[in-house]
Amino acid sequence: MDNLVRNTVSIQTKLGTFHAHYSPHGITSLDFPESRNSRAPAAKDKKPPAFVRTLGRQLKQYAAGKSVRWEVPVDLSSGTDFQQRVWRVLAKIPCGQTRSYAWVAQKLGKPKAARAVGAACGANPVPVIIPCHRVVASNGALGGFGGGLPMKKRLLRIEHTRI
Repeated sequence: MDNLVRNTVSIQTKLGTFHAHYSPHGITSLDFPESRNSRAPAAKDKKPPAFVRTLGRQLKQYAAGKSVRWEVPVDLSSGTDFQQRVWRVLAKIPCGQTRSYAWVAQKLGKPKAARAVGAACGANPVPVIIPCHRVVASNGALGGFGGGLPMKKRLLRIEHTRI
């Protein structure tokens, strides 16, 4: 039953304050600064596990424009099988590059599922770590983003992505 235990920590970065929620199995969600969809705060752990401290260090590096290879476990158990498959594909999109929703759907072997891919991107519980901001419309338009389009643009600029 320890997978029901949730804690939270606030991480101050150059992008603002992120709220990371975690279980013993990994980061369960990451809320953007000033997110209207922010999950209710959970209990605060006096001494979070090492992977939470690693997340804090890496988020600060990322926000400062440094290259980061995410080394934190994520707990994606809140997603459906399809969502988890989408998130695994997103995690492989290289920094500094974008892909379309249709491209992701094609990678999944479901070429007509671009809208479902978009919905899975919107449900991504750990944005930035799983880079849903790197997914754009087939015509190059940015599309939607849970952290808002200004944040999506900031993340892509941090990664030196042409937008």
